[in-house]
Order: sequence, then C-alpha cells, then structure tokens
Amino acid sequence: MPGAMKLTERIDGLFDSGKAPNLHGIVILQDGEQIYERYGQGEDYILGESLGEVRFDADTLHDVRSVSKSVVALLYGTALAQGKVPGPDEPLLPNFPEYPDLVADPAKARLTVGHALTMTLGLDWDESVPYTSSANSEIAMEEAPDRYRYVLERPFTAEPGLTWHYCGGATTLLGSLIAKGTGRPLEEYARTALFEPLGITFEWSTGADGVALAPAGLRLRPRDLAAIGQLVLEGGRDVVPGTWIEELLKPRIKIDEGFEYGYQWYVGPTWAAGMGNGGQRLFLMPGRRLVAAVAAGDYENFAQPSTAAVMDELVRE
Repeated sequence: MPGAMKLTERIDGLFDSGKAPNLHGIVILQDGEQIYERYGQGEDYILGESLGEVRFDADTLHDVRSVSKSVVALLYGTALAQGKVPGPDEPLLPNFPEYPDLVADPAKARLTVGHALTMTLGLDWDESVPYTSSANSEIAMEEAPDRYRYVLERPFTAEPGLTWHYCGGATTLLGSLIAKGTGRPLEEYARTALFEPLGITFEWSTGADGVALAPAGLRLRPRDLAAIGQLVLEGGRDVVPGTWIEELLKPRIKIDEGFEYGYQWYVGPTWAAGMGNGGQRLFLMPGRRLVAAVAAGDYENFAQPSTAAVMDELVRE
C-alpha cells in the first residue's frame, strides 16, 4: 500500500524531527487494518490534575477531552433507537421538570434537543479562556450548585438554531437526557451500549458530585478511540444504528468556510472529526477508508500545533 507507506514515514518524521513535540500517541487504520501505531512521552493531565512525565504505550489511557462529546452523540443515537430519549425535533425544557420556572419560560420553550446536538442553543456561553479559570463557562458550570440549571438559565445572545457557538453545556444536557432516559449513569450506559461490544477499556472522570463529565471526561487508549472511529466509518455495524450515523455526520450548521457541524461532530468536505483540548482527535476520511486517533499534550494551546502537524500529513495525498 504505497500511499500508506508514505503517510507512515511522514508521521515518523514528525516524531523524529521534534516538529510535533507534544504528540503522546497515534494509531492509524486503513480499510480496518492498523497501519501505524507509535507513542511518545511528556507531561500529561487528567483534566487539570498533572500526572507528571508519562511514557506512553499501547495500554496507557489518555484524556480525549472534548472528543467525549462525539462519543456522547453515538450513545444518544443508541438510546434514541431504544425509545429512551427524545428526538432532535422535540422541545428540550419539558425533559427538565425539576425546573418549573424554566419550563414555564416562553422564551426557553423555543429550545429543542436538536439545538443541543448542534450547539445552536443561542445561550450566553464562553469557553475561549483557559479551562483553569472560572471565567470559562464550562468551569463555572462545574462550580455551580446545579450544573443543569446553570446551563438552562443562561440568557440568550442569539436566536436558537441560527448560529453555532461552542458549548460544553449542550453536551452536559445530552448526558443528562441519556442518564434520565435509560435510568443509568452515563458511564454505565456507555459501558454496555458501546464499550463492551467493542472490547474497549475506559475511564470517565466525574465532577465533585460524582456525575460523569459528559463534555470532556472520557479517557481511552488511542487503539480504542480508533476502534470507535472504525465503527462510525462502517456505519455503526449493529452497535449504533446506521441511520443515526448518517444523521450525526450531516453538515447542519456552518462554523467557517469548509468547516461545519453535525450532531456533536465536526464535518468537512472529505472528513469528519471529534476534537478535544490539547490536540485530541478522532479523524475520519471516508473516501480513503482511513481513521486516525491522536493523543497529544498541547493543553490550553488552542492552536494545538502538534496535532495540526499530524492533520496536515493526513490530508495530503
């Protein structure tokens, strides 16, 4: 497979040259077969807690950060097929009857589950500052007495459905809908609905209340993250409904030129991806039958230069 050989040599070059110094691990599949796997070393974290210097290998769990959102979307589709959660077109607030004042707010009645899936809630939310600061809305949400009320009571800054605005609170609401609908904690539903069928080892970090952090708490081995990507590339097999895979990868709202959003997945002209802080990636190129899982340590660096270098090589012919 000459093309694959060139790609693997180029990725080796990134490791060996030091041009991507914070690469922690990469697994690449093509046609369902592993064509590349390599690990590095560096300082790592579980969310904000330093693990010190880590030498990574095939068995090392790594934060996938916001790639967790894309996994939550897969779980949502499975729960939807089981009749456990409301569909994208259904109103959002009636699913949170514990907040009768918000349910009765006619402005909030405009919100649908689909607005959460596409991050088009139109609510005041800012994750542009480091995740070490309570000025970051996701951190403020976790510091609030009730994370769900915190999200739902945010004032509007845009009409729902019209503008994409990054919002971990949206995924937090989806995680709650899954837990409520299935009657099980998110991580336990994930275990039986997705991870055990794929033979995946995982951890899911929790908040102070012991609830799994839906937007960013998942920890996986790169091999297992790649296996999830292969599942998506193969249309969900009999684990996630194929019709849902099609729905979540449809471009639904424009982020930038050639860069759109589906249901908790980023979508480009030839690719789809889950992306996370530090350079975590689950990158699919269906036309080339290629999956890449990347673990990296460029935390709080929004340019994510190490992974950006990998992406440049992946999209080259």
